Formats: sequence, structure tokens, C-alpha cells
Amino acid sequence: MDTKLNDKSWQKEFLEMKFHSHADVKLLTQGVKGLIGAWRLGVLKQEYNRLKKTQEKIK
Repeated sequence: MDTKLNDKSWQKEFLEMKFHSHADVKLLTQGVKGLIGAWRLGVLKQEYNRLKKTQEKIK
């Protein structure tokens, strides 16, 4: 299985999609530091997926 652990393309795109709290910006740019951060990043990824799907429907 080939995964790109340093691929942050979705994080950069998500930062431009909407306003984020300071804590979320830090998490998206600096990465996870613990279990709670990993959980929050997963939540943000799901939100990104929903927004991306909505944008694609509009186009």
C-alpha cells in the first residue's frame, strides 16, 4: 500500500474554502500532535469532503 503521509493538498485547499478557527488552522498546517488532534482532523476531512461534493454539484 502506497500512501503519502506528507500530502497536504486537501488541507491547503480546505483552508481556502471557508473561515477556520485558529486551532483548526494550526492543526491543518502543523499536523496532529495527539489523539484529540487526530479525531478533529478526521472531522475536518469529512467536512472538506462534503464541501467539495457540494461544489462539484454546483459546477
